[in-house]
Amino acid sequence: MSDRRRQTRTEDVMAAIRAQAAARQLAPGERLPSIRRCAAAMRVSPSTVVEAYDRLAAEGLIRARPGSGFYLTGHGLPPLSLARPAVPRAVDPFWVSRQSLDAEADMLKPGCGWLPAGWMPEAALRRGLRALARGSDAVLADYGSTRGSLPLRRLLLGRFGEEGLHLSPEQLLLTNSGTQAVDLICRFLLQPGDTVLVDDPCYFNFRALLRAHRLRLLSVPRTASGPDLAAFEAVAAAERPRLYITNSALHNPTGAGLSPQAAYRVLGIAAAHDMTIVEDDIFADFEPEPSPRLAVLDGLERVIRVGSFSKTLSASIRCGYVAARPDWIEGLVDLQIATSFGGPSPLAAGLVADILASGGYRKHMEEIRRRLAQARRAVAPRLEGLGIRPWLMPRGGFYLWCRLPEGADPVEVSRLALAEGVVLAPGNVFSVAQTAGGFMRFNVAQMGEPRVYAVLERALRASRQG
Repeated sequence: MSDRRRQTRTEDVMAAIRAQAAARQLAPGERLPSIRRCAAAMRVSPSTVVEAYDRLAAEGLIRARPGSGFYLTGHGLPPLSLARPAVPRAVDPFWVSRQSLDAEADMLKPGCGWLPAGWMPEAALRRGLRALARGSDAVLADYGSTRGSLPLRRLLLGRFGEEGLHLSPEQLLLTNSGTQAVDLICRFLLQPGDTVLVDDPCYFNFRALLRAHRLRLLSVPRTASGPDLAAFEAVAAAERPRLYITNSALHNPTGAGLSPQAAYRVLGIAAAHDMTIVEDDIFADFEPEPSPRLAVLDGLERVIRVGSFSKTLSASIRCGYVAARPDWIEGLVDLQIATSFGGPSPLAAGLVADILASGGYRKHMEEIRRRLAQARRAVAPRLEGLGIRPWLMPRGGFYLWCRLPEGADPVEVSRLALAEGVVLAPGNVFSVAQTAGGFMRFNVAQMGEPRVYAVLERALRASRQG
């Protein structure tokens, strides 16, 4: 290879690392891929990667730890840019989110994380909007109060009480979304470089949000009954993470649950190592019967509960919540004022309260659970006919976490399907440790169109032949 060609390839590797760092796909303190792995991914020689890493270390962007590898320092990083990067975008959490959110009306979205619009309580939403339009001018024109609508908070406190979680109004804050709830918690409890523990796999936007906060991510394997407890305890003891973020009910993406034994062990390990737990309970109402909740068992001493109504009512009317210790809620209120100048829109909160207060919400969720059970029974055999096998059959919800046939590359399958107007969610976008390369998440509610299976079959065949 000529010196000039090698120089160009070295610069390509350096540009790719800089782009990943600038987009926060790599967070400060995170280990870079090994020289061998980077060389394979970039299709260059190991010596080219060595030279690129050495030059980036000389610039101060990364540093070497003898016997451990290279780590991102974050020195000299530009502000997080939302513009399209100069290099082709990797199939990462941002890629999946962009494809799902920006999809044209005729695109199919079995990789997205929400129900079809036609499944939502459209009549109840319209009635509620008409009622609010006839109500107080303040609902249509004013800012939200700092803690959010008191009527909605009272309704939520009553729902929590039915689970055995008895809280005061001072322990509940309404937010603009579930994502904003997690964002506020990160701002309140963490500093850049702090360590956060997530499940592997986990909801991909946890990865994106935590990296935007410049946090160090570690993961623990997820089993059918909760996190791998031996691995969880070992990581907690060795790394002392400040936070653990998880779904207890209908875990995203696997659909797994949490056993009582695992719940008690997780709480004990967290207490022993001074770790706070964020329990994202967004899928609670999709369960046929309630399962153990860390927040209920803990009483919000060490656990923070977050949730929203985007999955059950409307993703267009954003409203979420945080339930936590009163002193933490006080700090979160100030942060929400600083970042959003008040709680969620009175229009959004009023609409959610109106629907929750009616008997229609429970009937709506009963119908959703019935339709989802029917969809799971219909979709799973069709996927198995393509050699795509569910990791487990969940008790509820709309996700199937599936292993693809041997030799199929989920990233390549996703790219090929996108070219035919189908958005998929390949496994490794959910995996911090990149151990889900053979998996894909499917939303059964978004798979009623036969064209999905035809596109999948063609993409699988092309991927294996390539």
